[in-house]
Amino acid sequence: MIALLLLAASLGAVQAPAADVQTAPALPVPRITPPPVVPTLPPVPAPSAPPQVTGGVPLPPQDWSALPVLRLRRAFAPSLDASTFVQREVLAGRCGGATRTPQGWVLNLDLALLAAADGRVRRVTPRAIDCPTVEQFAAGLLLGAARNNVDLRGAATDSWYRTTMVFAWKA
Repeated sequence: MIALLLLAASLGAVQAPAADVQTAPALPVPRITPPPVVPTLPPVPAPSAPPQVTGGVPLPPQDWSALPVLRLRRAFAPSLDASTFVQREVLAGRCGGATRTPQGWVLNLDLALLAAADGRVRRVTPRAIDCPTVEQFAAGLLLGAARNNVDLRGAATDSWYRTTMVFAWKA
């Protein structure tokens, strides 16, 4: 009999009284939560610790003005070919940092050098001037000039030094 009433009710022939109809309790709607975000960058070291890179070589400080000036035991001056390379990079539009002077053009590039207590050069870092070819070129020149040539003045630990390379050419 119940089966007939259900069949009849589903066909619309019989309406069951409202008091006899039982409704099922509402089912909870599942909440969809996105997966947790996993950081893809390495953690930033605490501000009190000096920044380190792979191999344990520290990065230069942010403020280079406090670094001592690099002293070399033997004088070094970039060759004319060095300025020619820089001039070509400027003329090709790959480097826009050169300034016009009454004598021609000049491009100054600051560099920081980390020397070990035994005189070995551990790192050369050019200041970014939006000219990567000249930055790396100057870093290579300084590395060659400073090899076995840094005047440490009795430094007992690794020390950072600063210098400026000046490339000049006639207009």
